[in-house]
Amino acid sequence: MTEIEIRSAMARAVDEAREKNPLAPSITNTVTQDFVANAQLAVGGAAAMMYLPDECESIVKVAQAFYINMGTAMPFYEETLPRAAKACFDEKKPWVLDPVGIGMSELRTKLLLQLKEFKPSIIRGNASEIIALANLWGLITTTGGQVRGVESTEKVSAAKVAAVSLAKFTGGTVAVSGEEDLITDSKQVILCAGGSELFTKITGSGCALGGVMAVYAAVADPFIAAMAATVMFNFAGSKAAAEVNAPASFKVKFLDNLYTLRPDNISKTFRSANSLEGMFEFGLTPRVE
Repeated sequence: MTEIEIRSAMARAVDEAREKNPLAPSITNTVTQDFVANAQLAVGGAAAMMYLPDECESIVKVAQAFYINMGTAMPFYEETLPRAAKACFDEKKPWVLDPVGIGMSELRTKLLLQLKEFKPSIIRGNASEIIALANLWGLITTTGGQVRGVESTEKVSAAKVAAVSLAKFTGGTVAVSGEEDLITDSKQVILCAGGSELFTKITGSGCALGGVMAVYAAVADPFIAAMAATVMFNFAGSKAAAEVNAPASFKVKFLDNLYTLRPDNISKTFRSANSLEGMFEFGLTPRVE
């Protein structure tokens, strides 16, 4: 896709989400549920936080997309997560996986191995998580991908091979979050600039991004959904950071800006930077080497 085609498709996704109000339920970290739900509502989606396996299976039938975040690994997730993912796979509903905390427990490892066969539409994580997941699923062999809680120990650029490998396996899209965000459908690799350092000072920005990706996945293909969510997040974050300089007020301003952004914000601010080593690079500002 060309830059113009990507930009146009993202704008349509943003518009359609507000028009159609798609339901994108979530299984997510208990400390971030409020933020995830409010971010989904801000972009026009409908939110629901789920726990029980039978509820998840039932709601998948009426939902337009689903979001699974490994965050707070409850014992009953051993049944809930595979059943929810399988329901999405069987119903052909797009779903987003955030493998946060990968490798921290046997339960997380077991669950992520089970989720492999249900091929998520979008995988979103930091560089270490993406590298670790590609390793766990046997798609690459590397010594990287060490996680420290929910923080990455790797740079986004280090996860390019892992991200492309995962996208090729799932047939979907992988989004690597960091100082720059890398999005790939295995055929094209995009770097998005923007956002704010203040995202690292609040809890749940990555989780909320995954939830918004699920909303857009209900109205667009996985690549465009991941791109639209990332660009909207980065723009809203950049705008909020220009207005305030502390975490609590930033979070409020961010949600306000996410709510008030419209499709023309993408067409006005999304521009190309210089191509580098075969990568298409887009962002709110040109990348400076």
